[in-house]
Amino acid sequence: MSQEIEIGLGKKGRLAYSLDDVAIVPSRRTRDPEDVSTSWQVDAYEFGIPVIAAPMDSVTSPATAIAMGRLGALGVLDLEGLWTRYDDPQPQLDEIAKLPAQAATARIQEIYRAPIRAELITKRLHEIRDAGVTVAAALSPQRTQEFYGTVVEAGVDLFVIRGTAVSAEHVSSGHEPLNLKKFIYDLDVPVIVGGVANYTAALHLMRTGAAGVLVGFGGGAVSATRDTIGVEAPMATAIADVAEARRDYMDESGGRYVQLIADGGMGTSGSFVKALALGADAVMLGAPLARATEAPGQGKHWGAEARHETLPRGFRTDVGTVGSLEQILFGPSHRADGTINFIGALHRAMASTGYVDVKNFQRCQVVVTPTRAM
Repeated sequence: MSQEIEIGLGKKGRLAYSLDDVAIVPSRRTRDPEDVSTSWQVDAYEFGIPVIAAPMDSVTSPATAIAMGRLGALGVLDLEGLWTRYDDPQPQLDEIAKLPAQAATARIQEIYRAPIRAELITKRLHEIRDAGVTVAAALSPQRTQEFYGTVVEAGVDLFVIRGTAVSAEHVSSGHEPLNLKKFIYDLDVPVIVGGVANYTAALHLMRTGAAGVLVGFGGGAVSATRDTIGVEAPMATAIADVAEARRDYMDESGGRYVQLIADGGMGTSGSFVKALALGADAVMLGAPLARATEAPGQGKHWGAEARHETLPRGFRTDVGTVGSLEQILFGPSHRADGTINFIGALHRAMASTGYVDVKNFQRCQVVVTPTRAM
């Protein structure tokens, strides 16, 4: 068990680490970067690189979801975003990108008050399917029961249920909560669900039959959950905890493997690589892809938390533009700030530790860096 710190006489807290607090240790055996494989698979769907574009309006449009699919990655469309509220959301995207910082949150709340339209869900998913790439879409737990029928009928391949904190045992006195285990059992497509940040919550989600679990609460660059509700997930510890839950669930279930997807706080290629080294099978990227020239946010970045009607737990931020989606993923890079060539960085790290694929790379040695640790 990890160390607990005494906060005061009546409370102790577990010591947890962020991705900045850890580093990968090179191995005695190295390889050529060209000799490693970065492919991964969830259910029957295989991808060339372990990257998922986050379901955020500043990151993933139908067009960028298609582009990600053609690059060997997976794009997930937010079905509660602007593309399912407006026939043509470009004017709203343009306005959000140009809003002064002090007025952005209030205006974003107003723009997202337009109702979600089932026919637009169908239209957007058909657009992605017609391009011949894997179709993935996301709803919050609160909206899943309302729209999942439309989503399945439209022909989604992978369904994502994504929230700040998703549990298998949600309790409500005001409405019938989503029964995840029954829902996933009845659904005929693989489901990825989260976020979670600890062993117990992850184990319970795995028992629902989910094909993948999101680790973390997403939106690291645009999240204010710690400031607003006091919740935060130091990602290095969260990933390692959920990886342990996966090992125990494999024993419990007779070998069923659940994909672990790190979600949030991966703003640089170094953090992306370390998330995989700690046990993630793939990483959901937001801010890095919001910096693409094709990104619908136009250099601005925001998530679902920014649009909450009564308690926004996120904000719009300026991430700038650094290159195309292809450059951000595959390079070449002409800067050393970790914003371009994420897959090249992964190849280099895997080669430095001697592992040939992502699954084995999870076994690499890591250390807590003394200059950052407590």
